[in-house]
Amino acid sequence: MLNMAEGVARLGALATSPVVAAVAVAFEEAGFELAIVGGPVRDALLGRTTHDLDFTTNARPDDILRIVAPLSTAHWDIGRDFGTIGARIALPGGGAEQVEITTYRADSYDGVTRKPTVEFGDTLEGDLVRRDFTVNAMALRVPSQKLVDPSGGVEDLLGRRLRTPADPDVSFGDDPLRMLRAARFASQLEFDVDADTVSAMHQLRESIRIVSAERIHGELVRLMQTDDPLRGIRLLVETGLMEQFLPEIPALRLEIDEHHHHKDVYEHSLTVVRQAIELEHERHPGAAPDVPLRLAALLHDIGKPATRRLEPGGGVTFHHHDIKGARMARKRLKELRFDAATIDKITALIELHLRFFGYAEGAWTDSAVRRYVRDAGDELERLHILTRADVTTRNKRKASRLASAYDDIERRIAELAAQEELDAMRPELDGNRIQEVLGIGPGREVGEAYRFLLDLRLDEGVLGEVEAERRLREWWSARG
Repeated sequence: MLNMAEGVARLGALATSPVVAAVAVAFEEAGFELAIVGGPVRDALLGRTTHDLDFTTNARPDDILRIVAPLSTAHWDIGRDFGTIGARIALPGGGAEQVEITTYRADSYDGVTRKPTVEFGDTLEGDLVRRDFTVNAMALRVPSQKLVDPSGGVEDLLGRRLRTPADPDVSFGDDPLRMLRAARFASQLEFDVDADTVSAMHQLRESIRIVSAERIHGELVRLMQTDDPLRGIRLLVETGLMEQFLPEIPALRLEIDEHHHHKDVYEHSLTVVRQAIELEHERHPGAAPDVPLRLAALLHDIGKPATRRLEPGGGVTFHHHDIKGARMARKRLKELRFDAATIDKITALIELHLRFFGYAEGAWTDSAVRRYVRDAGDELERLHILTRADVTTRNKRKASRLASAYDDIERRIAELAAQEELDAMRPELDGNRIQEVLGIGPGREVGEAYRFLLDLRLDEGVLGEVEAERRLREWWSARG
């Protein structure tokens, strides 16, 4: 529940903080207005941590630069075309704090191009009503400490509600990305989205296609970084927005008939995301949100619709959905402009997410455990979390058996690692030594010999150089 008295006190503390006070006095002495705007005001009222400070002003970019230059250890004008100047404001006791200061704006979009047309505005109220949601359309004038709230943002904070300052059809028509931001803020703030806003999201869902893949990528990542992305994911699926840029997720809602019974794959996937986040916090408290892990959890079963087979007797199979899903995820993530390293992490987890269940059916040899570690590589810890999160059965006995089995495999991995430096996972002889032992030059045979030694390493553990050389010569001789 929002406590307004406490919120006002936090706003006062924000307005009188050293960096805000210094910037506010400088703009006032130069004859310009200045206000803290958007997220910092909202978060102060909610009692949330305030990060980078955003200001807005009637000063134009050249004037902003002139005013902040004497106060800053560094400043930049990369956002000048949009009226934004960034700076690191020096603090009295040493150090600096980053701020962004933007000229009042009156953006407009033509509904066809992907970039806004920037027009500078003249009033704070005019700037605020063009913003995305009422809770982000509040400002605190400084140094006077006057709250400006032309659209009822405080009332919406009290009601835990997301609503656009203008008609949602107009707001989303101006910038369709705001529909994705609604989902993100719903998750981030744990707010409900106003019914008219949801309706507009549904009606205008196809307009998201004019937004660049890079901007969609950014909002998807921010959504997955929240503590409860499921709220936003459900909103995107229910409004049809997810269908426009990540259709594999709504496709998980497979039709279930009375003769062929299987889990609701969509609900299962959301549960896996939730459980993965819980395990992430449990195993790595205080760490930054693990977006690759969370996306892998969301996407791990997207191969099921394409591989579903209805069997006689009411059974349902999804053979090789792990392989199919990894390929589908790679294609979609490329389209969403994820970098190659992130794509490799996510698709490796999807491809490997079923591997453990063979262990649960019967204890593996040390060789099988080594191969599991080798195939997971740097993603082993994420694979531990994903595999545990993938258990969503309501059968407590089965869930307990699977948890115990995974406890056991993690114990064996730790023991083998301690015994054999499993993380290195290399044979005793490198390529140069192989050439010396066999008396051959670089070529295909060196690679074949290396793979032979690696298989020995995985199957039998550490052999030692002398034994490895002996076995290598035997192998070479047997080749003829």
